[in-house]
Amino acid sequence: MWMFETASSSADSDREIVPGVRVRVRQGDPSSASSGTVVEDFAEEAGLDLARNWAPVHRWAVVLDDGRLVFADDLDLEFEAADPR
Repeated sequence: MWMFETASSSADSDREIVPGVRVRVRQGDPSSASSGTVVEDFAEEAGLDLARNWAPVHRWAVVLDDGRLVFADDLDLEFEAADPR
């Protein structure tokens, strides 16, 4: 089930990130990015202190176009460029 009640603004836009939005995910290597669709918002869980630092909780679940599921934070996401057609 998608949580449409919450939203966040991307680092580079006034638009809101919500499940269903197309984004580009940049993690690790800043020169590479992967396209995908936001499928879940874990805002409530992302703020939890789990007394561990080896597996932090990230806010967004994104299904990439290649089928992988990744988890990212606001600063890792940017909106996909609009189709010029």
